[in-house]
Amino acid sequence: MSDALTVDASVFVNAFSPTETGSEQSWRFLTQLLDAGIPVFVPTLMLVEVVASLARRQNDTALALDWLEAIQQLPYLTFVPLDGDLAREAAQIAAAHCLRGSDAVYVAVARRYAAALVTLDSGQAQRAGAVIPVRLPAPD
Repeated sequence: MSDALTVDASVFVNAFSPTETGSEQSWRFLTQLLDAGIPVFVPTLMLVEVVASLARRQNDTALALDWLEAIQQLPYLTFVPLDGDLAREAAQIAAAHCLRGSDAVYVAVARRYAAALVTLDSGQAQRAGAVIPVRLPAPD
């Protein structure tokens, strides 16, 4: 791994949910990013998506907020704010490729930073593939 990436919330949620299929692989992938110093660009929206999903799935607000703090400390992550320009770009991508709104935000971030999108969401991967490179969170 050497190029920039945008990692979808689905990968973080999977990594932080040890009872889910593929959790160990997602965890190893995220750990490898840290070890290799791969630059990762994610929308700030990712924080909300991950915390909300973990709180719902694990029914544990405190644990979800602990993960929020941990994610914000990851040195390889650059958080990209959803400003007006990025929102317009994501809206255009969503309309042109029939993506859900949040999925289009990740695609817009990846395109802006010439990054590949890493996702476990097959629908997002299929549609985003017309715009940017897409891959699964497989450790190298």
